[in-house]
Amino acid sequence: MSSDVSPPPLLSAEAAAQLATAPPVFTTEQILEILPHRYPFLLVDRVVEYQPGQRAVGLKNVTFNEPFFQGHFPNRPIMPGVLIVEAMAQIGGIVLTKLPDVAGRLALFAGIDGVRFRRPVLPGDQLLLSADLLTIRQRRIGKMFCRAQVGGQLVTEGELMFSLVD
Repeated sequence: MSSDVSPPPLLSAEAAAQLATAPPVFTTEQILEILPHRYPFLLVDRVVEYQPGQRAVGLKNVTFNEPFFQGHFPNRPIMPGVLIVEAMAQIGGIVLTKLPDVAGRLALFAGIDGVRFRRPVLPGDQLLLSADLLTIRQRRIGKMFCRAQVGGQLVTEGELMFSLVD
């Protein structure tokens, strides 16, 4: 894909529900082998769609027991936007670090463009996270279009850039 390519359409509520019950492509245990993140910062529970070198879709079940809800906000718990972006980045990291020439490298944030927050994420929500590879240059810099949805409704979307380091 190039950055001139339009992002994929928003999934309907029905399509999102089908993915939410789909068998995992990568389980939590397999995600732990791919990503360096650990509790409490691993924000992907399972990957339900994976197209090597192109796209991944994953799920994050948001529970009231998340540690960030203690302070954000005690009487009105809302998932912090930066953690939604981090969850999208983790899905993007799966796409990038599974590329054949990139195995063993770490994907670090290099930029965030055009990210917008459309609705809050609350305890009990299930985040459907998608990342589509737009470009990769010199096997060092990757750009992804990422999106988060809840029940077919857009939560957050934008472009994330990654630097791949040894």
